[in-house]
Amino acid sequence: MTTRRTDHATASVSRFAQALETAAGPAALSPSSHNCQPWGLGRATSAAARRAAADLTGTDADEYLVLALDRERELTALAAHAVEMEVSCGIYGRILLRGLAAQGWTAAAVRVLDDDGGPGVASGTAGGHPLGAGWPPAWTPLCVVALRPGPPSGERPADLHETALARRTHRGPYGRKPVAPGLLHVLEESGTPGAETPPVHVRHLTERRDLRAFAAFVARYAGRDFGHRAAWRETHSYLRRDTADAAARGDGFTLEQLFGPMSRPRRAAMRLALAPTTMHLLGKAGYHRVLAAGLADLVRRTPAVVTMGFAGQTPARAERLEGGARLADYWWRATRCGLSLHPISIVIQHDDLRGRLERELSLPGRTFFVSRVGVAGSPAPRSHRRADAAVHVSC
Repeated sequence: MTTRRTDHATASVSRFAQALETAAGPAALSPSSHNCQPWGLGRATSAAARRAAADLTGTDADEYLVLALDRERELTALAAHAVEMEVSCGIYGRILLRGLAAQGWTAAAVRVLDDDGGPGVASGTAGGHPLGAGWPPAWTPLCVVALRPGPPSGERPADLHETALARRTHRGPYGRKPVAPGLLHVLEESGTPGAETPPVHVRHLTERRDLRAFAAFVARYAGRDFGHRAAWRETHSYLRRDTADAAARGDGFTLEQLFGPMSRPRRAAMRLALAPTTMHLLGKAGYHRVLAAGLADLVRRTPAVVTMGFAGQTPARAERLEGGARLADYWWRATRCGLSLHPISIVIQHDDLRGRLERELSLPGRTFFVSRVGVAGSPAPRSHRRADAAVHVSC
C-alpha cells in the first residue's frame, strides 16, 4: 500500500475531513448513561495504521475509522455497565455513519474486533495495539470501518443535526393519549435490514395490565440502585451543581434534568439528600423506596414502554454494537415523530432483577433497554457535551 497521493487523492482526503467534522457534530449528541460519553473515534492516517486497517477489514479503501471505548469515561460500578457502554458506542457509531453516508461516504466494510475481555490488543503489532502505535492507551478499539466515496444516502446533514439537537431524555410526565399502533409498528422496524448479527427484539407495552405490571415492578425494585453504595456513588459523581457546572464539565446531569424546575432551597435540600453518605443513612428509613415509588408513578401514567433485547443471554461485541445501532435508529425515528423517551435502566442493571423482569413480562432474550415512550408535556433541558466531544484522533 502506497502513501503517495495525487492531487485528486489529496482533495478527497480534504473532503473527507470536512465530512467527518460535519458528521461528528450530531454523533457527539448521542445518549449515554449519566451522559458519560464513553466513545472515542480514531482516523487511520499513517501508512502503518492504514495498512493494519486494510488488513483487518480486508478492504483497500479511501478512509478508515476506528470506533473505540474510552475506558477513562466508562461506568464500571455494575457488571451490566460493560454491555451498556458498548451499546452507547454503537449508538454513536450509527449516527456518525449516517452523517457520513448523507455526504456520500459509504461503509465498504466493518470489522468488529475480538471481545475476549482484554484491552483489545492483538499480538505482534506495533505498540501493542491492533492498529499500531500512537493510539490513546485508554481506548479499547471496538471496530474498524473502511469507507469509500459513493452516492449520498438521501438524508440531509442539516436534518440529522436538527434531530440530534431535538433528541433529549424527557423524565417528566407524558400525555396519556395512546401512541398510534401504526407509529409503534414503524418504530419497531429494523434500521439495518439484512444485518448478519442476530436480530434485536423490540416489544412495546401498551396494554394497561402490562403497564401496571411494569410500574409495580419499578415500585418494588427500582430502589436497588439508590441503596447500592458503589452504584450510587458513581451516579452521584455525575450530578452537577448547576447548569454552569454542567456546561463547564461537558458531561453529567443536573437536578433539574432529574426532577424539573425547583427553587433554590429545594435544590439545596435535594443535593444534601442525594449525597452518598446521606442516601445511605436515609436508606435505612426507606428513602430509596420513596424514590422508586415516584418513578413508578411516572411509568403508570405513560402510554407506552419499549423494551429491546438481544437474541441470547451473552451477546458478542458485534451484537452489542448492532443493538446500539438499532436503538439509535429507534430514538431517531421517535424524535422525528414528536415522541420522547425516558430510559428506566435501573431495573435491568442487576442480573437478578433483569431476569425477573424478563420472566414476569415474557420478554425474549437478554433485555438491554427499557424506556417510557410518549409525548412530553414540556421541553427538557439539554445535556451538555465535552468541548472535544466531536474531535477525533488521527494516527
